[in-house]
Amino acid sequence: MRLVSPGDPSLAPSGGLGTARAHVLAALPGDPTHEAHRARMLAFLDDHHDALERSCADGHLTGSAMVVDPASGRFLLMLHAKLGRWFQPGGHADGDACLPGVAWREATEETGLAALRVAVPAVDLDIHEVGPPHGPHLHLDVRYLVVAPSGAVPVGNHESLDLRWASYDELPSYGVDDGLLRLARAATGALGSVRA
Repeated sequence: MRLVSPGDPSLAPSGGLGTARAHVLAALPGDPTHEAHRARMLAFLDDHHDALERSCADGHLTGSAMVVDPASGRFLLMLHAKLGRWFQPGGHADGDACLPGVAWREATEETGLAALRVAVPAVDLDIHEVGPPHGPHLHLDVRYLVVAPSGAVPVGNHESLDLRWASYDELPSYGVDDGLLRLARAATGALGSVRA
């Protein structure tokens, strides 16, 4: 795995569903659920030429970040303002096929942390249904390990009610779902193999 810093061309916005598809294909191997999501994502992309856009009513691509402090091994969670639940930072592709760049952008905006670095390729793939305000649809989430500077202090924006660092063992007390636990395991496993 390779750590990518802000300004690296591989984080630059890009168009084209083929680029997004390549990021899904390049994601690290995972457990059976992860691999089932990979197959479903690829099939969805075959059937939805507009999967990079929120206007795709059936669902759309998102990029998210499991932000970790490498010194403590703790993960950064955000209490989502609209949903009232704890999640990893992330958001819509909005036409950008550079999914590691989407994950980096969203993590930077939602945590206020500077100098975040993204590990490529993605460590996890997840498909989940979301509801209102736009009606039920799928988020096809390509998930990346994002490394924060040691001791970084996050500052939230309007999208979160709170931000907290948590160890893996503490995650269940935040009511996170199985997908986030799988992501945290994948990020932990990948952290030891990243290189600058």
